[in-house]
Amino acid sequence: MQSREKVIENSRQSKRIEKLLRRLFIEIGENPDREGLKGTPARMIEMYKEIFAGYRMDAELDVSFADTTDVIIAKDIQFYSMCEHHMLPFFGKIHIAYIPDGKVFGISKLARLVEKYSRRMQIQERLTEEIAEEIDKSGARGILVIVEAQHLCVKMRGVRNGSMTMTVAHRGVMERKELREHIFSLLYSSKPELRSI
Repeated sequence: MQSREKVIENSRQSKRIEKLLRRLFIEIGENPDREGLKGTPARMIEMYKEIFAGYRMDAELDVSFADTTDVIIAKDIQFYSMCEHHMLPFFGKIHIAYIPDGKVFGISKLARLVEKYSRRMQIQERLTEEIAEEIDKSGARGILVIVEAQHLCVKMRGVRNGSMTMTVAHRGVMERKELREHIFSLLYSSKPELRSI
């Protein structure tokens, strides 16, 4: 439960943001008081609280279980993030493969880790690295993180290209090419062109 002071500060912050959004609408040539826009600043504030919640999240990777297995793969974890360069979304899926070192993370914790770093102003390259780094610090023998994303800042403006961008980060024993290739073959068995990175 939030303290009274925190509720008051959140209310003040929301009012400041609402004024800024109204000013933005005016600057782009809109009327913030017209029917369709009357409640938009308040809705945007609530949306931003949700999509930027990663700044306040804990992935809880410290919750783990004593166990071992060869490799664990969490495939197709969906994510949405905001490009810090244009404030437009980028989205896609993330695959996380790791080799435990005596403990395994709860599968939901990996999805929470993705949310922690994707629900903020971000770039795909840093998102990939931050996920790998946190798993590495939490104790794993090897980590491979693959992010596949589409960027609206590329689709909607500029070059207007619908390409998909892939970034990869690896740590520990996943530095070995043959191990990475094995994981890629498991992830991309139907896409032979992506079996080796």
